[in-house]
Amino acid sequence: MDQLVDFADNNKLLALGLLASWAAVMFYELRLKATTISQVSPADAVRVINKGAMIIDVRSVDAYASGRIVNAQNITLEALEAGQGVHKNKNKNKLLLAVCENGMTSGKAANLLRKAGFENVFSLKGGLRQWRSENLPLIK
Repeated sequence: MDQLVDFADNNKLLALGLLASWAAVMFYELRLKATTISQVSPADAVRVINKGAMIIDVRSVDAYASGRIVNAQNITLEALEAGQGVHKNKNKNKLLLAVCENGMTSGKAANLLRKAGFENVFSLKGGLRQWRSENLPLIK
């Protein structure tokens, strides 16, 4: 241990570079884990839905009325930010799938729900555009 301390003392820039590299790798890995796990492809979303996930459509009321996934509930991002909707749900282990048109707004919604204490929150990667491109069903 003394040799390690002596080496670090004699090579401060090398030791600092090693620590900075380690911190950068850890930051990258944690960020990658957070984004990868929270987004699911349409095929994986179907599996999540089949497991009983609650689908939260964060688009506007008009966009929701033009076509939605079966059993999706329309709770806009603004409503989620105001603490309305699923925040009242006591079961924080409930599977939740947030969807929007392109995947951006649903990602924000998923982060809000995670901050509210929900543990199993996912966002549909590519949104309903990707859902449609894979010929998955929507209802009106």
